[in-house]
Amino acid sequence: MDISVIVPLFNEEESLPELNAWIDRVMVTNGFSYEIIFVNDGSTDHSWQVIEELKAKSEFVRGIKFRCNYGKSPALFCGFNRAKGNVVITMDADLQDSPDEIPALYKMIVEDGYDLVSGWKQKRYDPLSKTLPTKLFNATARSVSGIKNLHDFNCGLKAYRNEVVKNIEVYGEMHRYIPYLAKNAGFNKIGEKIVQHQARKYGTTKFGLSRFVNGYLDLLSLWFLSKFGVKPMHIFGLLGSLMFLFGFVSVIVVGASKLYSMYSGLSYRLVTDSPYFYLALTSMIIGTQLFLAGFVGELIIRNAPERNNYKIEKEL
Repeated sequence: MDISVIVPLFNEEESLPELNAWIDRVMVTNGFSYEIIFVNDGSTDHSWQVIEELKAKSEFVRGIKFRCNYGKSPALFCGFNRAKGNVVITMDADLQDSPDEIPALYKMIVEDGYDLVSGWKQKRYDPLSKTLPTKLFNATARSVSGIKNLHDFNCGLKAYRNEVVKNIEVYGEMHRYIPYLAKNAGFNKIGEKIVQHQARKYGTTKFGLSRFVNGYLDLLSLWFLSKFGVKPMHIFGLLGSLMFLFGFVSVIVVGASKLYSMYSGLSYRLVTDSPYFYLALTSMIIGTQLFLAGFVGELIIRNAPERNNYKIEKEL
Protein backbone atom coordinates (compact mmCIF):
# COMPACT_ATOMS: atom_id res chain seq x y z
CA MET A 1 0.00 0.00 0.00
CA ASP A 2 1.30 3.44 -0.95
CA ILE A 3 -0.30 5.81 1.56
CA SER A 4 -2.08 5.77 4.90
CA VAL A 5 -3.89 9.01 5.72
CA ILE A 6 -4.52 9.46 9.45
CA VAL A 7 -7.15 12.01 10.47
CA PRO A 8 -7.61 12.64 14.22
CA LEU A 9 -10.85 14.44 14.92
CA PHE A 10 -13.11 15.82 17.63
CA ASN A 11 -16.61 17.04 16.75
CA GLU A 12 -16.05 17.48 13.01
CA GLU A 13 -19.19 15.81 11.61
CA GLU A 14 -19.81 18.56 9.02
CA SER A 15 -16.38 18.44 7.41
CA LEU A 16 -15.83 14.66 7.24
CA PRO A 17 -17.79 13.83 4.04
CA GLU A 18 -16.14 16.68 2.13
CA LEU A 19 -12.68 15.77 3.42
CA ASN A 20 -13.13 12.09 2.57
CA ALA A 21 -14.31 12.90 -0.97
CA TRP A 22 -11.40 15.29 -1.44
CA ILE A 23 -8.84 12.69 -0.34
CA ASP A 24 -10.47 10.04 -2.57
CA ARG A 25 -10.29 12.37 -5.55
CA VAL A 26 -6.58 13.09 -5.03
CA MET A 27 -5.71 9.43 -4.55
CA VAL A 28 -7.60 8.23 -7.63
CA THR A 29 -6.18 11.01 -9.80
CA ASN A 30 -2.62 10.04 -8.86
CA GLY A 31 -3.16 6.28 -8.90
CA PHE A 32 -2.23 5.69 -5.26
CA SER A 33 -3.27 2.65 -3.27
CA TYR A 34 -4.41 4.00 0.08
CA GLU A 35 -6.38 3.86 3.29
CA ILE A 36 -7.98 6.63 5.33
CA ILE A 37 -7.96 6.13 9.10
CA PHE A 38 -10.36 8.41 10.96
CA VAL A 39 -9.62 8.48 14.70
CA ASN A 40 -12.67 9.76 16.58
CA ASP A 41 -11.31 11.25 19.79
CA GLY A 42 -14.44 10.98 21.93
CA SER A 43 -16.62 13.28 19.82
CA THR A 44 -19.96 14.28 21.33
CA ASP A 45 -21.63 15.04 17.99
CA HIS A 46 -22.46 12.60 15.16
CA SER A 47 -18.90 12.22 13.87
CA TRP A 48 -18.81 8.46 14.47
CA GLN A 49 -22.08 7.90 12.64
CA VAL A 50 -20.66 9.82 9.69
CA ILE A 51 -17.51 7.65 9.75
CA GLU A 52 -19.68 4.50 9.79
CA GLU A 53 -21.58 5.78 6.75
CA LEU A 54 -18.33 6.55 4.93
CA LYS A 55 -17.02 3.08 5.78
CA ALA A 56 -20.18 1.46 4.38
CA LYS A 57 -19.62 3.24 1.07
CA SER A 58 -15.85 2.78 0.74
CA GLU A 59 -13.42 -0.06 1.33
CA PHE A 60 -10.63 2.46 1.86
CA VAL A 61 -12.08 3.98 5.03
CA ARG A 62 -11.17 2.71 8.49
CA GLY A 63 -12.31 4.10 11.83
CA ILE A 64 -11.15 4.13 15.44
CA LYS A 65 -13.46 5.35 18.18
CA PHE A 66 -12.27 6.40 21.64
CA ARG A 67 -14.69 6.11 24.55
CA CYS A 68 -13.71 9.58 25.75
CA ASN A 69 -11.60 12.55 24.69
CA TYR A 70 -7.94 11.59 25.20
CA GLY A 71 -6.30 14.18 22.97
CA LYS A 72 -4.53 14.41 19.65
CA SER A 73 -1.37 12.54 20.66
CA PRO A 74 -3.20 9.33 21.69
CA ALA A 75 -5.25 9.55 18.48
CA LEU A 76 -2.09 9.75 16.37
CA PHE A 77 -0.45 6.96 18.37
CA CYS A 78 -3.32 4.57 17.65
CA GLY A 79 -3.41 5.63 14.02
CA PHE A 80 0.33 5.08 13.65
CA ASN A 81 0.05 1.59 15.11
CA ARG A 82 -2.54 0.60 12.50
CA ALA A 83 -1.08 2.36 9.46
CA LYS A 84 -0.06 -0.01 6.64
CA GLY A 85 1.05 2.44 3.98
CA ASN A 86 4.68 2.92 2.99
CA VAL A 87 4.10 6.64 3.52
CA VAL A 88 1.94 7.95 6.35
CA ILE A 89 0.20 11.31 6.00
CA THR A 90 -1.42 13.09 8.94
CA MET A 91 -3.86 15.95 8.57
CA ASP A 92 -6.50 17.72 10.62
CA ALA A 93 -10.19 17.12 9.95
CA ASP A 94 -11.27 20.77 9.81
CA LEU A 95 -10.44 21.22 6.09
CA GLN A 96 -7.69 23.72 6.88
CA ASP A 97 -5.17 21.16 5.57
CA SER A 98 -5.40 20.57 1.83
CA PRO A 99 -5.27 16.95 0.52
CA ASP A 100 -3.93 18.41 -2.74
CA GLU A 101 -0.55 18.59 -0.94
CA ILE A 102 -0.38 14.79 -0.58
CA PRO A 103 1.31 13.94 -3.94
CA ALA A 104 4.17 16.40 -3.35
CA LEU A 105 4.65 15.20 0.24
CA TYR A 106 4.66 11.58 -0.98
CA LYS A 107 7.31 12.44 -3.59
CA MET A 108 9.56 14.06 -0.98
CA ILE A 109 9.48 10.87 1.11
CA VAL A 110 9.78 8.30 -1.68
CA GLU A 111 11.97 10.08 -4.22
CA ASP A 112 13.87 12.68 -2.21
CA GLY A 113 14.55 10.27 0.67
CA TYR A 114 13.22 12.29 3.59
CA ASP A 115 12.26 10.47 6.79
CA LEU A 116 9.73 13.14 7.74
CA VAL A 117 8.35 16.19 5.97
CA SER A 118 6.48 18.82 7.97
CA GLY A 119 4.13 21.33 6.42
CA TRP A 120 4.68 25.05 6.86
CA LYS A 121 1.61 27.25 6.68
CA GLN A 122 3.53 30.33 5.64
CA LYS A 123 0.35 32.32 5.01
CA ARG A 124 -2.16 31.68 7.79
CA TYR A 125 -5.82 32.62 8.13
CA ASP A 126 -5.63 32.99 11.91
CA PRO A 127 -5.89 36.04 14.18
CA LEU A 128 -2.77 37.78 15.50
CA SER A 129 -3.52 36.43 18.98
CA LYS A 130 -2.80 32.95 17.61
CA THR A 131 -0.07 33.59 15.03
CA LEU A 132 2.20 35.68 17.31
CA PRO A 133 2.45 33.09 20.14
CA THR A 134 2.90 30.40 17.46
CA LYS A 135 5.96 32.17 16.06
CA LEU A 136 7.47 32.52 19.54
CA PHE A 137 6.70 28.86 20.28
CA ASN A 138 8.32 27.66 17.04
CA ALA A 139 11.41 29.80 17.58
CA THR A 140 11.88 28.23 21.01
CA ALA A 141 11.30 24.72 19.64
CA ARG A 142 13.90 25.25 16.90
CA SER A 143 16.46 26.44 19.44
CA VAL A 144 15.89 23.59 21.91
CA SER A 145 15.51 20.75 19.40
CA GLY A 146 18.33 21.82 17.07
CA ILE A 147 16.06 21.35 14.03
CA LYS A 148 16.74 24.74 12.52
CA ASN A 149 14.97 24.27 9.18
CA LEU A 150 11.41 23.89 10.53
CA HIS A 151 9.16 26.92 10.84
CA ASP A 152 5.99 25.17 12.03
CA PHE A 153 6.48 22.21 14.40
CA ASN A 154 2.76 21.94 15.17
CA CYS A 155 1.43 21.81 11.62
CA GLY A 156 -1.02 18.90 11.41
CA LEU A 157 -0.08 18.15 7.79
CA LYS A 158 2.99 15.91 7.84
CA ALA A 159 4.38 12.96 5.89
CA TYR A 160 6.47 10.10 7.30
CA ARG A 161 8.17 6.96 6.19
CA ASN A 162 6.29 4.07 7.77
CA GLU A 163 9.42 3.09 9.70
CA VAL A 164 9.40 6.44 11.48
CA VAL A 165 5.89 6.15 12.93
CA LYS A 166 6.58 2.61 14.07
CA ASN A 167 9.64 3.73 16.05
CA ILE A 168 8.38 6.79 17.91
CA GLU A 169 5.97 6.96 20.83
CA VAL A 170 3.59 9.91 20.77
CA TYR A 171 2.04 10.42 24.21
CA GLY A 172 0.56 13.14 26.40
CA GLU A 173 0.58 16.22 24.17
CA MET A 174 3.86 15.43 22.40
CA HIS A 175 2.28 15.60 18.93
CA ARG A 176 3.67 19.14 18.76
CA TYR A 177 7.19 17.74 18.83
CA ILE A 178 6.99 14.73 16.52
CA PRO A 179 9.99 16.01 14.49
CA TYR A 180 12.00 16.19 17.73
CA LEU A 181 10.84 12.67 18.70
CA ALA A 182 11.88 11.41 15.26
CA LYS A 183 15.28 13.07 15.57
CA ASN A 184 15.83 11.47 18.98
CA ALA A 185 14.94 8.10 17.43
CA GLY A 186 17.70 8.52 14.84
CA PHE A 187 15.69 9.85 11.88
CA ASN A 188 17.64 12.94 10.94
CA LYS A 189 16.51 13.66 7.39
CA ILE A 190 13.71 16.02 8.25
CA GLY A 191 12.37 18.39 5.63
CA GLU A 192 9.75 21.07 5.24
CA LYS A 193 7.25 22.03 2.55
CA ILE A 194 5.24 25.21 2.27
CA VAL A 195 1.58 24.19 2.26
CA GLN A 196 -1.68 26.00 1.73
CA HIS A 197 -3.60 27.01 4.84
CA GLN A 198 -7.32 27.29 4.28
CA ALA A 199 -9.80 29.26 6.33
CA ARG A 200 -11.94 27.14 8.66
CA LYS A 201 -15.20 26.25 6.92
CA TYR A 202 -17.13 24.54 9.72
CA GLY A 203 -17.19 24.76 13.50
CA THR A 204 -14.71 26.49 15.78
CA THR A 205 -11.14 25.86 16.84
CA LYS A 206 -10.60 23.24 19.57
CA PHE A 207 -7.43 24.80 20.93
CA GLY A 208 -7.07 27.55 23.53
CA LEU A 209 -4.18 29.62 24.84
CA SER A 210 -3.41 26.93 27.43
CA ARG A 211 -1.78 24.85 24.70
CA PHE A 212 1.12 27.33 24.52
CA VAL A 213 1.83 26.99 28.25
CA ASN A 214 1.54 23.20 28.04
CA GLY A 215 3.67 23.23 24.92
CA TYR A 216 6.61 24.88 26.67
CA LEU A 217 6.34 22.49 29.61
CA ASP A 218 6.27 19.51 27.24
CA LEU A 219 9.27 20.87 25.36
CA LEU A 220 11.21 21.18 28.61
CA SER A 221 10.28 17.60 29.56
CA LEU A 222 11.26 16.26 26.15
CA TRP A 223 14.59 18.11 26.21
CA PHE A 224 15.37 16.75 29.68
CA LEU A 225 14.44 13.18 28.74
CA SER A 226 16.47 13.30 25.53
CA LYS A 227 19.54 14.62 27.34
CA PHE A 228 19.38 12.89 30.72
CA GLY A 229 16.61 10.29 30.47
CA VAL A 230 19.05 7.37 30.72
CA LYS A 231 21.72 9.16 32.77
CA PRO A 232 19.98 11.22 35.50
CA MET A 233 23.13 11.22 37.66
CA HIS A 234 24.84 13.41 35.08
CA ILE A 235 22.50 16.30 35.85
CA PHE A 236 21.33 15.72 39.43
CA GLY A 237 24.71 14.50 40.61
CA LEU A 238 26.52 17.43 39.03
CA LEU A 239 24.12 20.05 40.39
CA GLY A 240 24.07 18.38 43.82
CA SER A 241 27.86 18.21 44.01
CA LEU A 242 28.25 21.86 43.01
CA MET A 243 25.66 23.04 45.54
CA PHE A 244 27.16 20.92 48.33
CA LEU A 245 30.65 22.17 47.51
CA PHE A 246 29.44 25.77 47.47
CA GLY A 247 27.75 25.34 50.87
CA PHE A 248 30.74 23.53 52.36
CA VAL A 249 33.20 26.22 51.25
CA SER A 250 30.82 28.92 52.51
CA VAL A 251 30.68 27.30 55.97
CA ILE A 252 34.48 27.17 56.10
CA VAL A 253 34.70 30.84 55.10
CA VAL A 254 32.18 31.84 57.82
CA GLY A 255 34.03 29.78 60.46
CA ALA A 256 37.46 31.01 59.37
CA SER A 257 36.24 34.60 59.46
CA LYS A 258 35.17 34.19 63.09
CA LEU A 259 38.46 32.52 64.10
CA TYR A 260 40.43 35.28 62.44
CA SER A 261 38.42 37.94 64.30
CA MET A 262 38.91 36.10 67.63
CA TYR A 263 42.69 35.80 67.34
CA SER A 264 43.02 39.32 66.00
CA GLY A 265 41.13 40.82 68.93
CA LEU A 266 38.37 42.10 66.70
CA SER A 267 34.70 42.05 67.53
CA TYR A 268 32.89 39.01 66.30
CA ARG A 269 29.54 37.28 66.58
CA LEU A 270 28.39 33.71 66.80
CA VAL A 271 28.48 31.69 63.58
CA THR A 272 24.78 30.93 64.03
CA ASP A 273 24.03 34.65 64.06
CA SER A 274 25.26 34.97 60.47
CA PRO A 275 22.63 34.55 57.72
CA TYR A 276 25.40 33.20 55.48
CA PHE A 277 25.72 30.17 57.74
CA TYR A 278 22.09 29.19 57.15
CA LEU A 279 22.35 29.84 53.43
CA ALA A 280 25.42 27.59 53.29
CA LEU A 281 23.70 24.90 55.36
CA THR A 282 20.64 25.01 53.11
CA SER A 283 22.85 24.74 50.04
CA MET A 284 24.54 21.62 51.46
CA ILE A 285 21.19 20.01 52.30
CA ILE A 286 19.72 20.71 48.84
CA GLY A 287 22.95 19.52 47.21
CA THR A 288 22.75 16.25 49.12
CA GLN A 289 19.11 15.79 48.11
CA LEU A 290 19.87 16.42 44.44
CA PHE A 291 22.75 13.95 44.52
CA LEU A 292 20.52 11.30 46.12
CA ALA A 293 17.80 12.01 43.51
CA GLY A 294 20.34 11.28 40.79
CA PHE A 295 21.45 8.11 42.57
CA VAL A 296 17.86 6.86 42.93
CA GLY A 297 17.24 7.72 39.28
CA GLU A 298 20.23 5.61 38.25
CA LEU A 299 18.89 2.67 40.29
CA ILE A 300 15.52 2.98 38.53
CA ILE A 301 17.12 3.18 35.07
CA ARG A 302 19.36 0.20 35.86
CA ASN A 303 16.29 -1.96 36.51
CA ALA A 304 14.16 -0.60 33.63
CA PRO A 305 13.44 -3.34 31.07
CA GLU A 306 13.90 -0.94 28.13
CA ARG A 307 17.32 0.37 29.23
CA ASN A 308 19.06 -1.46 26.35
CA ASN A 309 16.28 -1.07 23.78
CA TYR A 310 18.50 0.32 21.01
CA LYS A 311 17.17 0.99 17.51
CA ILE A 312 19.22 -1.11 15.06
CA GLU A 313 18.74 0.01 11.47
CA LYS A 314 20.71 -2.74 9.71
CA GLU A 315 22.66 -5.85 10.60
CA LEU A 316 24.82 -8.06 8.40
